Amino acid sequence: MGSGQWSVVQRSPLGTEPPTSEYVPESGCLSIIVLGASGDLAKKKTFPALFHLYRQGFIQSHDVHIFGYARSKMSDHDLRDRIRGYLTPCKGCEETHEEDVNQFLQLIKYVAGAYDTEEGFRLLDKAISEYEVSKNSTDGSSRRLFYLALPPSVYPSVCKMIKSYCMNKSDLGGWTRIVVEKPFGRDLQSAEELSSQIGELFEEPQIYRIDHYLGKELVQNLMVLRFANRFFLPLWNRDNISNIQIVFREDFGTDGRGGYFDQYGIIRDIIQNHLLQVLCLVAMEKPVSLKPEHVRDEKVKVLQSVLPIEDSEVVLGQYQGYTEDPTVPDNSNTPTFATVILRIHNERWEGVPFIIKAGKALNSRKAEIRVQFKDVPGDIYKCKKQGRNEFVIRLQPSEAMYMKLTVKEPGLEMNTVQSELDLSYSQRYQQTIIPEAYERLILDTIRGDQQHFVRRDELKAAWEIFTPLLHKIDRGEMKSLPYKPGSRGPEEADKLAEKSGFVQTHGYIWIPPTL
Repeated sequence: MGSGQWSVVQRSPLGTEPPTSEYVPESGCLSIIVLGASGDLAKKKTFPALFHLYRQGFIQSHDVHIFGYARSKMSDHDLRDRIRGYLTPCKGCEETHEEDVNQFLQLIKYVAGAYDTEEGFRLLDKAISEYEVSKNSTDGSSRRLFYLALPPSVYPSVCKMIKSYCMNKSDLGGWTRIVVEKPFGRDLQSAEELSSQIGELFEEPQIYRIDHYLGKELVQNLMVLRFANRFFLPLWNRDNISNIQIVFREDFGTDGRGGYFDQYGIIRDIIQNHLLQVLCLVAMEKPVSLKPEHVRDEKVKVLQSVLPIEDSEVVLGQYQGYTEDPTVPDNSNTPTFATVILRIHNERWEGVPFIIKAGKALNSRKAEIRVQFKDVPGDIYKCKKQGRNEFVIRLQPSEAMYMKLTVKEPGLEMNTVQSELDLSYSQRYQQTIIPEAYERLILDTIRGDQQHFVRRDELKAAWEIFTPLLHKIDRGEMKSLPYKPGSRGPEEADKLAEKSGFVQTHGYIWIPPTL
């Protein structure tokens, strides 16, 4: 990209651009290096996200090149063939899809090497440097983005190799950035050790700890909903809200990933990172501005206000048949389901339970936030039995937000029923491309926007909440209850939610609108 131009294209099908003052004019070419290029994460998420950014014009062939790095011995052509089948058409661009795919794949070069030896990373640096020279990039002005689609166990060695052999050579407007995937450690101690090892090599502004839930469209909408709408401001507190549920449900089990999953369990895999990040955005105070550090400061305050988890407010489950997977130990206590009550000790949320629930092999697939309001005082319509007002944000699938409220049933009688005010994205935004989370977060990394990435002190605070509970589970002091696949999970979980104040609505089901 020529001198004086911006580092990304100045049109935005993904949404509103940040203020122009947030951009820094950059020159020099962009190299995106995907380490672990032969793995599932890279081919299913990372490369497809890069393809869609390319297709929408956010990265362009004249100033970007993509390098795959892994231990597997293969050619550029082999890697391109592995990726091709995962590059799905964008909405409205089906006719040019094959041409787009072919052009994109030509941007990809493969380098084979180990993750802990000098030779491979010298070859990688040579390949990147040759590309930079071919683009006449000013020495030191190039941009290098390393995406670690790798297990956390190899992060330290890979980061050492990058630091020693693959850095942008000087600071003349260029940069080197590292993207690391979760799970980032297994508990507080291991996460802190990992943070220290990487922190010795790179400055915090160079490190992007990715949690793809922060890139989801409805998660990104949370701050706008809360802080740009007057009618939410006076309601969003303990005076009006009875409880808040944050739920993640899958209708399938570990599906061949049993050995991997058994090392972590549902709390490490989903709750401690994805759902806790959602909780922060639901519960945080309004930041001073939208600058990344101001937003992340408020998230950290929420985490530091969470009280220690009580054993009596935890229900663990394991679906029947989980240990039949040959990669899972017969005596495994690893939870595939958990309901945990979190309580925030501050002025806004004192006494409001946050019911965090996640599970596999359940009766439905969804992720949502359910804000349940208190009963109407002086209920003259005697409609309390029908259910409470709720504000529901459906994160996936069928992205939507709807308010559940009581209305008069049409007719001559004064009967009340539950209905909804509904904003379903598939209906309201039919012509809009809703980007995948990885697309948005990779673009944020290129732009240098860390708002939707996890800061080190935020990561530490999150692990401080869950480490005591996780250690009890690991020691076998808390047992997982069996539940049937296709059920709601252990019955004890529903009883815990009810005890915490959640009132389930019977006879009403939200149905996503059909086009």
